[in-house]
Amino acid sequence: MLEPSLVALSADKNKVELRIIPNTHGPVSAEDINALLTQAAFAMLFPITPAITKAVAEVNALCGQNPGDHELFFAIAERKDGVVNINVSDDKMQASMKITSAWGGKDITLPDVLNTLKNQKIKMGLSKPKIMALMQRLSILPPGESCEGIIACGKAAVNGENAILTRKVALARERLLQPQEREDGSVDMRNLGALITVKPNDVLMVKNPSTIGTPGFNVHGDVLQQIPGKDKPMEPGTGTSLHPKDQHKLIATVSGQPVENRNGMQVDDMLQIKDVDVRYGHVNFKGSVLITGDVHEGMEVKASGDVTVMGFVESASIEAQGDVIVSKGVIGRLIKEHELSTKIKATGQICAQFVQYSHLEALGNILVTKQLLHSNSTSGDTITVSDPQGRRGDLVGGIATAAKGIRAIAFGATAGTKTELFCAMHQGELKQELKELDDSIKGMVVAGLEIEARLRKLPPKTEWQSDAGMIEQVKMMLDQKNQMAAERIKEEVEYTQHLNEVEGYYNNYVIKAEKHIFTNVEIHIGAAFKRSQREHGPCIVKNVNQEVSFDYSNR
Repeated sequence: MLEPSLVALSADKNKVELRIIPNTHGPVSAEDINALLTQAAFAMLFPITPAITKAVAEVNALCGQNPGDHELFFAIAERKDGVVNINVSDDKMQASMKITSAWGGKDITLPDVLNTLKNQKIKMGLSKPKIMALMQRLSILPPGESCEGIIACGKAAVNGENAILTRKVALARERLLQPQEREDGSVDMRNLGALITVKPNDVLMVKNPSTIGTPGFNVHGDVLQQIPGKDKPMEPGTGTSLHPKDQHKLIATVSGQPVENRNGMQVDDMLQIKDVDVRYGHVNFKGSVLITGDVHEGMEVKASGDVTVMGFVESASIEAQGDVIVSKGVIGRLIKEHELSTKIKATGQICAQFVQYSHLEALGNILVTKQLLHSNSTSGDTITVSDPQGRRGDLVGGIATAAKGIRAIAFGATAGTKTELFCAMHQGELKQELKELDDSIKGMVVAGLEIEARLRKLPPKTEWQSDAGMIEQVKMMLDQKNQMAAERIKEEVEYTQHLNEVEGYYNNYVIKAEKHIFTNVEIHIGAAFKRSQREHGPCIVKNVNQEVSFDYSNR
């Protein structure tokens, strides 16, 4: 054990000095020297480990040697001030503070913390209670120990919500999915309930307007701009108007059949016909058409609203700017290769119970509740072949093309009937639109910078504030700048929506089989292609890295 007198404070009181004669006090160990530092006068000072290691090595090397008679000198401990460190997260939304207790030196004080925060430009979201709690913990920490905690948090921007249009009345197509229940509890598919009509002042649609959202900030005080919600216009159509006391309600102004369109609703006059045949002639009506019987071979029906057929459509043509609803079946035949005798086209949706050898084209959804056989169907949205309970729905033969997905209970048949499915074929077009938006936004940024540069080059305001022409010119530049900024925000919102759609394209737009995919079903999802060589059970088929992939995890 070494004598306590071998160590003493330096003249400036900042270090502990060891004076030792190897031949007198050696050999020594690091533990021996560290024991000297446990004395009350030195316990609060920081041990200099490299110096202690060096002292042990030199003393022991000279011990028993002639040079070992000479005194050696080492500084083995020192005072160290407390330290405060601020760590900012990568996203600049959080700042944490670490305070290390002093080793016999000056401890960190609140002014030290505030100066450090100022130097690192931490100015927003600070929590005084959390800072004071750390300072309080510091007062009881042993020398060299640390305490750490989050002391500032930014506030994320809250994006606005998109406008939502909520329909308050049922549509004709919904009757197909809600057949009437008999007294014994069974369902009567021939009876689809009362005809849906509205009268003046009935509320057709309600709009929840978009919201602006609120900006946020990071711990440096930088403003985080929110993305305003996207507006969706609710425009009065024929036979409707906005409520005089509430512009967010769309009401009927006449009696008739409600029809949904892209930007709201309209109320159509209703033409009711028993059968469309050679005796009645072709139909071309401005409004909605209700056919309580059938549409016979060779006949044509056109309407600016919905067309509802309570019976069958056989080798005929129907075109509607609204929906086409066929309560029973759509029946056609193959005239020659790829040409079918029945053609149905709708700006809205097409709904039927049964379809065979027909050409269907809809901007909206196509819904068939029982069977879609040997037909060419094209939808700008989705194709669904299923009853409401998900028990039955066969898509067999023909070509089915849907922009946003195809769902059926079963695809193909046990006989291996060739069935072609095309889904999610427009990602390239979306990417091109995304590029055009990006180029447009960049162009507006450059134009905005040019306007700012011109504004900065203006002479002092005192030189032109009385010049009406100059004032008008400055006002025009400021208006142009503000208009461009607003347009840029609008396009940035659109860009974000397009980007989300492009990135999630093949995850969102898929082919879903509830029970079966039989052999010889040709699946095209984007550029990916696969022909089924065996029967598959319930699965979701999607494009993964440009290959068709079967996911059975949702069985």
